Amino acid sequence: MALPDGSRLFEIRLESIGGLGAHAAGQILATAAVLRMGLNGSHFSSYGSEKKGSAVRSFIRLAPSEQPIRTSAPVEAPDAIVVFHAALLRNPATLAGLKHDGTFIYNAPAGVVPEELAALPASATVLRVDALRIAREEKSRPNAVLLGALCRALPFFDRGVVAEALAEEFAGKHPDAVAANERAFERGLAESEALAGVGAAAGDLPAARPEPLWGYDTQPSGGVLATPGNTAWNDLSVSRTGWLPVLDAAQCIHCGVCDLVCPDYCLVWGPAPADGPYEWMLKGIDYRYCKGCMRCVESCPTTAMSRTAEVPGLAERARVARFPGLVS
Repeated sequence: MALPDGSRLFEIRLESIGGLGAHAAGQILATAAVLRMGLNGSHFSSYGSEKKGSAVRSFIRLAPSEQPIRTSAPVEAPDAIVVFHAALLRNPATLAGLKHDGTFIYNAPAGVVPEELAALPASATVLRVDALRIAREEKSRPNAVLLGALCRALPFFDRGVVAEALAEEFAGKHPDAVAANERAFERGLAESEALAGVGAAAGDLPAARPEPLWGYDTQPSGGVLATPGNTAWNDLSVSRTGWLPVLDAAQCIHCGVCDLVCPDYCLVWGPAPADGPYEWMLKGIDYRYCKGCMRCVESCPTTAMSRTAEVPGLAERARVARFPGLVS
């Protein structure tokens, strides 16, 4: 088997958050390429804190068997990027470095293409697949679906071999997941959708190489906090993995139990009408600060809080602002 360009490395970057299986997907792909396809390869991941919702980037490099791989630096100019969570598209670093003839795959339901993708090269191949929905339906994880989509987009990957590596990865510790993963993989192959006319940029995208804000000549005086932390500017929407708590105001008894267990203070309260039975009422949820832990749903003594699939636009429509004057 030959890579598209046998004279250089072929590099893939997986952009994800903890809990969606990007590290495992990179490991499976590299294992299949090295042990079953006769390629040289390397794989490693970059984490923040190892917890659900934190940023994860996984890097795969492949080369012909006779070509050594002599770098272990992060992939800055990938031939392919796979995005596991649509909220990551708001960060320009997610798209950074993609080659003009590269492949871009992202996890999102069918519908309007995010405007951020106009920054992609016009000549890039773009695929969309609703990996979260398929994973829910098959009781699998998004990584299996996105591996299938990647095999469709890059046919030099032997899809049968990648499927075998996927099954082998889970056969030991989670044999009950093998069949579900196989179904999810096949649906990723079949249901990924090629999109035309998405990008508008010319040539390769520039790599994201952050420069230090301060150096020896530009740093402020010692002991000065020029940009103090402020939780009002936090945004936890990228932590959610396809589900939202949704409030049914008609069923709410305003008991406050949900507020006691919420770890992120995303519930919005306000004064009740003077002629009503309550002094304060739960007005709604500010999804800017909600990571989708569902503790409010689990603790609600009525059916006021429900676990609901997050479809595009739902959080924006249902959001009640905790800080109305804050400019996003």
